[in-house]
Amino acid sequence: MAYYFLTLDQGTTSSRSIIFTADGKPVNSAQIELKQHFPKDGWVEHDAEEIWAATLKTARDVFTQSNLLIDDIIGIGITNQRETTVIWDRKTGQPIHNAIVWQDRRTAALCEKLHQEGLAPRVAEKTGLLIDPYFSATKIAWILDHVPGARARAEKGELAFGTIDCFLLWRLTKGRVHATDATNASRTLLFNIHQQCWDNDLLALFNIPASLLPEVKDSCADYGMADDAFFGGPIAIRCLIGDQQAATVGQTCFKPGMIKSTYGTGCFVVLNTGDKPVASTHRLLTTVAYRINNKVTYALEGSIFNAGTVVQWLRDGLQLISSAHETEALAKSTGETNGVYFVPAFTGLGAPYWDPQARGALFGLTRDTSIAHLVRAALEAVCYQSRDLLEAMKLDFGAPLSHLRVDGGMAVNDWLMQSLADIVGITIDRPHVAEITALGAAYLTGLQAGTYSSLDDIANVWQLAHSFEPRTTLAVQEKDHAAWKKMVNRVLENNP
Repeated sequence: MAYYFLTLDQGTTSSRSIIFTADGKPVNSAQIELKQHFPKDGWVEHDAEEIWAATLKTARDVFTQSNLLIDDIIGIGITNQRETTVIWDRKTGQPIHNAIVWQDRRTAALCEKLHQEGLAPRVAEKTGLLIDPYFSATKIAWILDHVPGARARAEKGELAFGTIDCFLLWRLTKGRVHATDATNASRTLLFNIHQQCWDNDLLALFNIPASLLPEVKDSCADYGMADDAFFGGPIAIRCLIGDQQAATVGQTCFKPGMIKSTYGTGCFVVLNTGDKPVASTHRLLTTVAYRINNKVTYALEGSIFNAGTVVQWLRDGLQLISSAHETEALAKSTGETNGVYFVPAFTGLGAPYWDPQARGALFGLTRDTSIAHLVRAALEAVCYQSRDLLEAMKLDFGAPLSHLRVDGGMAVNDWLMQSLADIVGITIDRPHVAEITALGAAYLTGLQAGTYSSLDDIANVWQLAHSFEPRTTLAVQEKDHAAWKKMVNRVLENNP
């Protein structure tokens, strides 16, 4: 009997493919870094063809390296950077513009206009989201309005829209399937999360033709077959799910009140709220955690736009370090930041501030400031932003939070995880498997294939590797966080 799952994990900075066994163990992986394009201040793009080529190559490489037969693979699961927007020609499959990445802020003026027109409550009631450049709708509208002839072609049904999962599915099936899942659809500003369908009112509001849109399915469903040409035979595609929701599944946060935080390019905190959506009064997002057998589980989410990018900037922008691994030793080497605070608003501030015009700032620099101080301040900034989110979530959810499950590239840094526990004041739990996002897609692939009979089966596979308990007093936590918030307010007050 087939025993393996192939996950395509398409992220903001790389495309990865990983093969897992049914007990959640990675067998082999392959990864290719992606180039990001920055045409203007606050603009972020990807070449969608590069994404497709890198994804296919890593999938083929990991399959070949594992010495498996086609029949050994139960199915393919796809997890992806969310909100990133691609529009392509239905006949050729060619994108008509670079993919506009979730971090992109080019539509900030349009979003502000919609806010001023008083439309935000109406949109939030239907979608659970704020009107913000982060989401797909205004990106779609921008492409239609700025690529010559695009809007007319869209209205004729010649073009297709998709988030990255949808684009990869189209390519893998050679255009036979145009579909996405409920988690990705819920991040577009076009999907009614209560009725679980595209919303005609929202389509009219953003001036987007319905003919562009994919079919919306469960997070694990029949998504067709990867064409024989790619792997030497057909493989069933059984799962599509956005990366943060995949991490929620990978961390087996299946009960209301369970919460996870992923530290990758950005930081994303997701709190399971069960079968009823909780409307946030603290500027968090209400979103779909996953949809299985047509049953929706909802979540509260907070997004930090810059987490891993902070370390990338120290490495590539300032060239203060040559590797991300150096940050742990540097942070340990100094007992404090020497009064330095860093607000990493490279592409604006996410939840709970939602200011797309904010830009990053360093405070407290003196002649005594060292590289170690800057590194420590950068890492602590990730922890302080996490606390901002967790405080808002606790108020919205109406119950205290005791444990936070963590994953992502930054979670391997023990110093950072202990600092996170000290700053947020709750226990931090890190699992054995580091590739939690990819694992979540693998779990749902297995659920769709019948390898697992229920979510309880999956929950039994999760294993704790290490817990980090808070070591600071409540008074110290409050004092340090108050100082951080003062710096954030200075950034917000000094927007152009």
